[in-house]
Amino acid sequence: MNNKTMILSLLAMASVDAMAQRITAKNEIVDCGSVMYETPVTVKFELINKGSELNIDQVRVSCGCTTVDYPRTAIPKGDSFTVTATYDARQLGHFEKEVALFCNSSKHPFYLKMKGVVVDEISDFTGTFEHKIDGMMVDKNDVEFDDVNRGDYPVQLIHIKNNTGETISPVVMHLPAYLTASVSPTNIAPGKTGVATLKLNSKKLRDFGLTQTSVFLAKKPGEKVSIDKEISVSAVLLPDFDNMSETQLANAPSIKLSATELDFGDFGEKPSKTETVIIENTGRSVLDIRSMQMFTTGMSVKLNKTKIKPGEQAKLKVKLNKKQLRNARSKPRVLIITNDPKQPKVVVKMKLKTR
Repeated sequence: MNNKTMILSLLAMASVDAMAQRITAKNEIVDCGSVMYETPVTVKFELINKGSELNIDQVRVSCGCTTVDYPRTAIPKGDSFTVTATYDARQLGHFEKEVALFCNSSKHPFYLKMKGVVVDEISDFTGTFEHKIDGMMVDKNDVEFDDVNRGDYPVQLIHIKNNTGETISPVVMHLPAYLTASVSPTNIAPGKTGVATLKLNSKKLRDFGLTQTSVFLAKKPGEKVSIDKEISVSAVLLPDFDNMSETQLANAPSIKLSATELDFGDFGEKPSKTETVIIENTGRSVLDIRSMQMFTTGMSVKLNKTKIKPGEQAKLKVKLNKKQLRNARSKPRVLIITNDPKQPKVVVKMKLKTR
């Protein structure tokens, strides 16, 4: 057999092997969430044989603390089947247990995994579930990563309660590159709770200041994105001044605001109102207002200059629209990013009554 024939033969074998084993699982990895110490936890993996007739010849587990039940007879093409794994939970802390299925259809095993954390006491969430999303109740529909430095990996939690009449498998969809998300446990029974964990990779944020996006929480994989599933996410990345010398710091600009909270009071019949903040540079070099951003709709800002010399002032006018603010999720605020190393971020808050 020449080299060309051998390569073609190997490729054909690999192709047959890949096509033969076509097992799919509803969830190859199942997060069991918090599990009580010495209370065995069982996971039922739901699978489908999409290849030729399947025989599970052997099952291996990562340790003797896990037992597995699986079909001992042939599984016809197209049939569903279940593999049940039980972990004894005799050790406190996080666990990851792997199940390897060795089948007649492939030389390579098909892997399943169960994970979670064994605890000696399960503490229920004591907060309130104020928002409804896709039949679930959540404690928040607006997530903020505040005061993030480049290189940070902050985490925010969304607590979920299953208000439906069926077991759900929540999933966070439409994630940008700088966010990852997971939900624990994977399956939440009716009336039970779970937690969605959002993790921010600050290295993947492009710009300093405010970055905003929307993600979507669905009660099961494969659902379509819609406004009733929306969760707003914002992150504030701070400029880096770590490399400044003592001389540079001594001669740096310094921002001073006439107010960090504007009281708009009662709008009455007025559709909008405007208030003014005076920005003063009390430092020794030019103050650069690098960006101004708003956390919500229904706001507009106007600054008469962005470069403020030492001893000079600038006027910031903030206009609020009553009708648009009624539907806002976030509190109305203006974010100011500057080159003041002591105050790279300044927030002006709004106090108002829209009735």
